[in-house]
Amino acid sequence: MKHLHFFLLFLFFTGGLSAQNAITVNARLIDSIHTLKIEQEIKFVNTEERELVSIYLNDWNNAFSNKTTALAKRFAEDYARRFHFAKEEERGHTNINSIKSSTESELKWDRPGNIADLVRITLDEPLQPGDTILLKLDYELKIPDDKFTRFGRDDLGNYKLRYWYMVPAPLDNGWKLYSHKDLGLQYVKPYHIKINVDVPTEFYAASALNLERTQTRQGFKTIQFEGEERVDSEMYLTRSFIFESINAKANQVITNIEDEDIQFDLKNSLLERSVNFLNERLGAYPHQNIFITQEDYLNSPIYGLNQLPGFIRPFPDGFQYDLKLFKTITSNYLKNTIFINPREEKWVTDAIMVSLMMDYVDTYYPKMKLIGSLSKIIGLRWFHAADLEFNDQYQFLYMNMARLNLDQPLTTSQDSLVKFNKNIANAYKAGVGMKYLEEFLGDDSVKKSISEFYSEYKLKRVTDEDFVNLLQKNATKDISWFFNDYVDSNQKIDFKIKNVEKLDDSLKVTIQNLRKNDFPVSLYGINDKKVVYKTWVENVRDTLSVTIPKDSIQRLALNYNQEIPEFNQRNNYKGVTKLLDKPIQFRLLQDVEDPRYHQIFFMPEFEYNLYDGISIGPKLYNKTVLSKTFNFAISPKYGFTSETIVGSASVYNSHQFENKELYNIIYGIGGSRFSYGYGLFYEKFSPFLAFSFRNSYLRSNERQRLLIRNVNVSRDQNPVDPLIQPDYNVFNVRYSYSNPNFLKHLTANFDYQLSDKFSKVSITAEYRKLFTNNRQINLRFFSGAFLYNDSGSNDYFSFALDRPTDYLFDYNYYGRSQGSGLFSQQIIVAEGGFKSQLQPEFANEWLTTVNASTNIWKWIYAYGDVGIVKNRGDNGKFLFDSGVRVSLVQDYFEVFLPVYSSLGWEIGQPDYDQRIRFIVALDINTLIRLFTRRWY
Repeated sequence: MKHLHFFLLFLFFTGGLSAQNAITVNARLIDSIHTLKIEQEIKFVNTEERELVSIYLNDWNNAFSNKTTALAKRFAEDYARRFHFAKEEERGHTNINSIKSSTESELKWDRPGNIADLVRITLDEPLQPGDTILLKLDYELKIPDDKFTRFGRDDLGNYKLRYWYMVPAPLDNGWKLYSHKDLGLQYVKPYHIKINVDVPTEFYAASALNLERTQTRQGFKTIQFEGEERVDSEMYLTRSFIFESINAKANQVITNIEDEDIQFDLKNSLLERSVNFLNERLGAYPHQNIFITQEDYLNSPIYGLNQLPGFIRPFPDGFQYDLKLFKTITSNYLKNTIFINPREEKWVTDAIMVSLMMDYVDTYYPKMKLIGSLSKIIGLRWFHAADLEFNDQYQFLYMNMARLNLDQPLTTSQDSLVKFNKNIANAYKAGVGMKYLEEFLGDDSVKKSISEFYSEYKLKRVTDEDFVNLLQKNATKDISWFFNDYVDSNQKIDFKIKNVEKLDDSLKVTIQNLRKNDFPVSLYGINDKKVVYKTWVENVRDTLSVTIPKDSIQRLALNYNQEIPEFNQRNNYKGVTKLLDKPIQFRLLQDVEDPRYHQIFFMPEFEYNLYDGISIGPKLYNKTVLSKTFNFAISPKYGFTSETIVGSASVYNSHQFENKELYNIIYGIGGSRFSYGYGLFYEKFSPFLAFSFRNSYLRSNERQRLLIRNVNVSRDQNPVDPLIQPDYNVFNVRYSYSNPNFLKHLTANFDYQLSDKFSKVSITAEYRKLFTNNRQINLRFFSGAFLYNDSGSNDYFSFALDRPTDYLFDYNYYGRSQGSGLFSQQIIVAEGGFKSQLQPEFANEWLTTVNASTNIWKWIYAYGDVGIVKNRGDNGKFLFDSGVRVSLVQDYFEVFLPVYSSLGWEIGQPDYDQRIRFIVALDINTLIRLFTRRWY
């Protein structure tokens, strides 16, 4: 009988293994050439109910092989320059020597569709359902530099390996084929893995796998790892042992996360607490080792904490380390045990991870402020940002994208997410959604569902539908809205109190849903800033009236404690016994929005031009850190050189449209008053209407804009040189198309202007292309013509060859009226776009130019311009110039050094220093866009 039990267990065990792929890797590190030589066996099981004629393998190391792979294109989309300009030896690749069957016969293979990181093996005979085949692979891996993804070969000669050996692509009702796009995840089915790695004796190896043995021989050592039900390939080969191994009850945590020099006992205590918390909330981790690295954390940090300089310590000792540790352990915990499709369904693990992080902070750091002890410093503590608790950041950062109309459904594929959504906002939205559910249900059913989900589906294939069904099963209310309206869409949550009717002992409150969805909303009664009543209101599809006790309620509020990630909380208040729905608050400097008040901000602001000098004054405005649909700003300033009041003012409103090509309409009025010469002022007043269009695929940079405006300008008369037309009005229609990218940049615009003295049209197109050999070409075309021109001999409204007069006052000239000196050398590439000052410099009939440049070495370019200038009564005149362009930051900081033009050799002229032109962008908003373009 004892032998029979053993036999049955053996059959069960081998039967379980038969449905699981098995991989054996024999690798040898050749450090001198940064290469791993690999002999690999893959036991592949056909788990489909159909025969297979080919097998697909992920070869993600080869994603680094050239500049046209999906990974390289991803880097370009995110304006990451390092990969494109890297040396060839810094990139990685895979060299396949052979792929054989168990009978040693050569199997045909290719890279289908020239997809660099995918290998297709053609089988000699179809593989029947349930059958197994053994594949033998012989290949070499050239390990890439770690500066691209933080994984690879680092400057110290260590090898941080991830996605290095080949693994079968998953069969899940067909092949699921995904390229490496540095998304921090690889979709594979769990497999049994055995690795034997030969390294020089000075190297150490670390992995989440079980260390079976280490055998040292002359000159090298063989290290053997093994593991069951694995999906992670991460392994480190280092010249010194950089990891700590710490016991946490049944688990061994292997980590090199930077610890801020805290004591080992405290680290050990924090680590054990993290593991215990996860054991209690999820269940026991099924593997012996938990492998968490600094690179894992840096690829998915706690945004905010990772931005603080090391000398700023606003949090208690160990707090930052504790949270870094907890987040990375939790991510590792879920990644290695919940086998969900990480490209399509990652919102599930994001929701669990972020909600656990919020609970962890609430448990061990209750009432921790977002900015820690900085919230107690005089000056900072006056800001509403100082009132925010640490967990408020999750809703705040998600709402950043919702307000910008860039939020995406949680079910959006990871490779289709805008970078800010992929790295931050979508995970935070998922976690905040869990807390929204908890508050709505008012019990522990969400926590129970997460625990049950982990216990039931640990180490099993699972889908997001299983998770949603489990939440609904344990919920005491209908939560169908959670998946339909919250997870599977980017619908906004937005309610307002439409009306309050006072009855004898009660209040009849009419709530309006501004977005026509099924979200529930919380209704509060407030007395002296204290909650005296709360209820949840459901099924507010349009408007709904509810009757509540009057009690001692002074004000009513929706979502008062902000448990709901609501788009606009400023319209959630209604006075009952108070005159105002909410009080007015004045704040110094821009702050985080506080929906309990009507907020108005003021701050000092300065500008500079040659004639006004430094202009300083207060700016009164309503814009908070998060964008708003209605904005106003009044900014009077005192010019210390002009000794008078200058400044600007604007008011505008926007209407956003979700999931539409026409995504925004803005209308408003703006005005300004500044000097245009010494003692001479202009006043500009302009109402406008703008329509903005975008590609439905939000990662695309393609945008279109139609601007309609009327520009009214009034200028002071110059007694020395009287103006022919000091006051004028120009009606302007401008259509713009832009599709900027690191590799390929295309912009174009059509401009029509109408005034009492002239009418003109112009077309501008600009194209840039960066080739794989790092050669860049820049081409720009401009053509403009007057439909009629009655402005006489005055060239103020004419097309400019090199420096537009800017009669619409759109450009940021520091000395717009200067004819000589440094400020006259500032150039804004517009209209003709020439760099040399040639004659005729204006065209009162038509102008056509072509501007071109190409790089000589890195940021040094050769440029050339050609064009024809046509004035009334004259033949068209052909002009040209050429020179050297030093582009430190393209379009922002550039210098143009003319060499040869229609004037001859300019470089030898005695006044050459006055011929040099420059571009300098000092506007803070322009500079901010330079750094944020990769995130949005």
